[in-house]
Amino acid sequence: MSVRLGCIADDFTGATDLANNLVRAGMRVVQLIDVPTEGTDPTTDPTVDADAVVIALKSRTVPAAEAVEASLRALEWLRAAGAEQIYFKYCSTFDSTPAGNIGQVTEALMDALGTDFTVATPAFPDNGRTVFKGHLFVGDVLLGESSMRHHPLTPMTDSNLVSVLDAQTTRPVGLIDHKAVAEGADAVRARIAQLRAEGVGAAIVDAVSNDDLVRLGAAVKELPLVTAGSGLAIGLPANWGFEPSPDAAQLPPASGRQAVVAGSVSAATNGQVQEFLSAGRPAFSVDPLRIAAGEDVAAQALAFADKHLADGPVLVYSTGSPDAVRSVQGQLGAAEAGELVERTLARVAQGLVERGVRQLVVAGGETSGAVVQALGLTGLRIGGQIDPGVPWCAAPLPGGDDTLHITLKSGNFGGPDFFTSAFTLLTEESQ
Repeated sequence: MSVRLGCIADDFTGATDLANNLVRAGMRVVQLIDVPTEGTDPTTDPTVDADAVVIALKSRTVPAAEAVEASLRALEWLRAAGAEQIYFKYCSTFDSTPAGNIGQVTEALMDALGTDFTVATPAFPDNGRTVFKGHLFVGDVLLGESSMRHHPLTPMTDSNLVSVLDAQTTRPVGLIDHKAVAEGADAVRARIAQLRAEGVGAAIVDAVSNDDLVRLGAAVKELPLVTAGSGLAIGLPANWGFEPSPDAAQLPPASGRQAVVAGSVSAATNGQVQEFLSAGRPAFSVDPLRIAAGEDVAAQALAFADKHLADGPVLVYSTGSPDAVRSVQGQLGAAEAGELVERTLARVAQGLVERGVRQLVVAGGETSGAVVQALGLTGLRIGGQIDPGVPWCAAPLPGGDDTLHITLKSGNFGGPDFFTSAFTLLTEESQ
């Protein structure tokens, strides 16, 4: 085994988003669910036969000290596996807790690697995330004016990433602006040298196109640590001579029943739910207030699924408008409402798999983490892309020979018909 790139992702959907871009660039990728148990030898583990390994953590919204501890454990395992460069992956909307898990984890990784400088860019132009003059745009609007300002756990109201990261770190934060990036890798390296000489420890990097990310990837070849959304992944594999190849994305054929579990409250996922409902497809709404009142909502959802699974995909969802979400949070508290929904959807996912579902779409980072852990999945082989940032994956189910095809979709990603087009694509690839 020769692991070139070792990646640490702060949530499960972000991990598959990153892995997807690495696969598209020609790397064979395995995604591990959390750090392997103590005693697992990364140099001999047969499940980790890959060019890049992504360790998926659930560290975006936990207390910063917990995020740092988990990230350092992941780093230790990846270095033991021989990883030549470390990639800390966060969301393309740069969201974190107010205490700043992104900044604190970045500094802890820098200290552990003995490096005085790293870059930071959440840019992912394929999904409308661009950075210009240090400001993050979501589509055509600034981050602070986007729907992310209403996020129930990590609201983002400041679009200036230099100031956002500077508030989270002890090291000075600088900017590598688009002028340097557009001039090419040598100009970026020169700007890095200048910032280092000035004592800057991290730099936000502008990127408005994939070409920018390719140039940046070449420029950071020698850095022990890079931090980014998933976009930078398209510019790194070439540093080891990898080229796009369909062989990197091969998965076993899919079979079994189909279902969707959606816990994200993002605008994109809300739209996907409405598209599914408008098509007249079967869907069950999970109400946090009914869970809090003591109803067994998971059992109700599974009873509903029993009536419809034989006829095609079934959706179990807990989404809503910003006003509806705020209303529920006002009655239950944001953390309690989120945990109730996560636990319920995780139980639903378990029940769906017990009922023969072998093709499962999960929407939302926190929901994906809860579902994967409930199902006991330990690793995913990354397959082909459904939409930018979202691949199908395959995982062995514990205690048997069955394979589960699963996609872990960031709440913000995917087109309006994602909940149906994902299954269509998988069926076509399996024929």
